[in-house]
Amino acid sequence: MTDTEPEDNIDRKLFRNIEKLRQLRIEHRDLDEVIGRLSLDLHIDELQLKRLKKRKLILKDQIHRLESELIPDLNA
Repeated sequence: MTDTEPEDNIDRKLFRNIEKLRQLRIEHRDLDEVIGRLSLDLHIDELQLKRLKKRKLILKDQIHRLESELIPDLNA
């Protein structure tokens, strides 16, 4: 095992987290657009709208969790 292997693992994990964060933000934005369009529909399926809003909140929580993981610990 070389000295750079742990660093490579950290870099790969960081890249995966950044990529996951990007994907979550895209999905969150897309859901926001869909919810906005559905809200304009007079014959809206309220259950579908509630499910989409719940999914959007879950995504928001995941985004905040990942963002906080990416911020370096200043006490370290």
